[in-house]
Amino acid sequence: MAAHMRRRLRRGATTTAVAAAAVAALAASQAPAATLADGSVGSGDPQAAGEDTANGGTDGAATGNSPYYTDLPPLVSPDKPTASNVLPAAGSSEAGIPASVLAAYKQAERTVATTDPSCRLPWQLLAAIGKVESGQARGGRVDANGTASPRILGPALNGQGFALIKDTDGGAYDGDAVHDRAVGPMQFIPSTWASWGQDANGDGRKDPNNIYDAALAAGRYLCANDRDLALSADLDRAVLSYNRSTEYLRTVRSWFSYYQRGTHEIPDGTGTLPSSPSTPSPSPRPGTGSGTGTTPSPKPSPAEPGGTPSPTPSKPGGKPSPDPSKPGGGGSTDPTPKPPTPKPPTPKPPTPKPTPPSETLGSLENAGTGPLRATAGQEFDERVSVLARNAAGAPLAKVPVTFTVTGDTGTLFAEGKKTVTVWTGSDGTATAPKLRAGEKAGEFTVTAVAGTGRARTLTYAARVTARQADAIARTDEKALTAAPGEKFADAVTVKATYQDAAAAGVAVTATMVRDRLGAVENDKGPHFEEDADGKPVRTLTTLTTDADGQLRLPEIFADDHEGTYLLRLTTEGGASVVIELTVEAPEEPAPGETTEPGGTTEPTEPGEAPTPGETPSAEPTQTPAATKP
Repeated sequence: MAAHMRRRLRRGATTTAVAAAAVAALAASQAPAATLADGSVGSGDPQAAGEDTANGGTDGAATGNSPYYTDLPPLVSPDKPTASNVLPAAGSSEAGIPASVLAAYKQAERTVATTDPSCRLPWQLLAAIGKVESGQARGGRVDANGTASPRILGPALNGQGFALIKDTDGGAYDGDAVHDRAVGPMQFIPSTWASWGQDANGDGRKDPNNIYDAALAAGRYLCANDRDLALSADLDRAVLSYNRSTEYLRTVRSWFSYYQRGTHEIPDGTGTLPSSPSTPSPSPRPGTGSGTGTTPSPKPSPAEPGGTPSPTPSKPGGKPSPDPSKPGGGGSTDPTPKPPTPKPPTPKPPTPKPTPPSETLGSLENAGTGPLRATAGQEFDERVSVLARNAAGAPLAKVPVTFTVTGDTGTLFAEGKKTVTVWTGSDGTATAPKLRAGEKAGEFTVTAVAGTGRARTLTYAARVTARQADAIARTDEKALTAAPGEKFADAVTVKATYQDAAAAGVAVTATMVRDRLGAVENDKGPHFEEDADGKPVRTLTTLTTDADGQLRLPEIFADDHEGTYLLRLTTEGGASVVIELTVEAPEEPAPGETTEPGGTTEPTEPGEAPTPGETPSAEPTQTPAATKP
């Protein structure tokens, strides 16, 4: 359903209270200007913002030429809205805005700044339109929830001085089941509200009579068609889409400038009510009246009543005078003049069909994407997901969203792509394929872009962490010993695991430490190779587990200090293991023992001669004990 904005004058503005609150009489220049003709500035915006002419037509005016308040701020002229340098006094009643109404405008500004930051909607513009449309909700007469009480209704749009708009809501919003009426502080008609209505106060209802709901809806409406309201031309187009009157634009501009120079909060229900409505005038429909494309008739000659021009009198001699209208002086002898041939109307190029708000991209939001973190080489658990909304805030389907990975971690989408395009579904969401982390730890970003012209962009921060292990242990339990100044004969081999599976590519640090906590590196005892200066190296930080999660340490050497020392290995992820290294001199063979290859000794039997190369046993021979008598 196409959207509409209609502005309607609240009845009853002639009461004594209203008259007492009215501002000074208007200058002659404050009379309403004629609505703009087709093709004038802003003529395309109302349709683009949701104007519907199928239900009786609006004659190109977003208000149906209904009245609006033309009161102007003090010392400001609509023809020269910036002529005055006088700021509003701190206590000026005109500068005061009722508390709930002011809060609604500022809340709408913050909300739109979040969902459509490129629009740069100022709350003072909402205040200016609210002043012109309803006198700030009739001076702030709203309840605790911000709902106008009683509700604000415009006149019936029955074609009598206004647009003819037959009922579209069954009277649900305006109480009129025959014709539509503009409703609420920002004067939406029901068909507009059906497309642009918002629930800004979180009560579960989209109520055009609620100032919070209406202000946010107006803000989104003004931002339609990728407008940037910080640009004067876009701001003018936005206001003209609300009401296609140059006087309306000047009046709103005057209040906008006034509120920009200062305002203050006043209690609800104490605001100043405007008193001067504009006077509606019917607009000619296309194809009727003057200036609508009909061919003008030739003007009658003043010499011939009835419009038949007289022939040119002949000169003496019977030769007709030349017709001065003919080039070269050649004249016609036919006394009956021929009417001029009408020129065919110049065809106008077709106007591009505007995109309805239900199909216009309004915002791009995060659809619940959680933290994006993964270990190097692993898939991310989370997937980037976005939600596209139309200009009215509803989910928008069939929108192409392009996701791009930026960074040097090597992270890619499935199938090794850095950029993918996904279309939103019926719920307005688009979810990117799964990400696979690269091998380099660090941060990167995923950017989602949708829309043309002023694109909507979301950026997600993501991180790749180094591979981790939650356990590390030796692959055997063999004692590790070495003599002073010698190399440890057995290599140290460990295996890292994560959740009981081999942890490949995990960084491991090996350090000779003084205690099992590993807080201090030892300055003596076993070490790895020596550095370029000949100093022993006791810490290695460039170790990594292989595809099976195993790591074989480089050779370890003992210095001249005997004792038991500790080697601590720590993985990325916090797993650690402490390994004992023993440095001791080999034992000397005891008397009567022989040294076997490998360092073992064997005792010599009594009476047994040593074999060549063996050392005789020094143990004395046992003598049999004496027998008692």
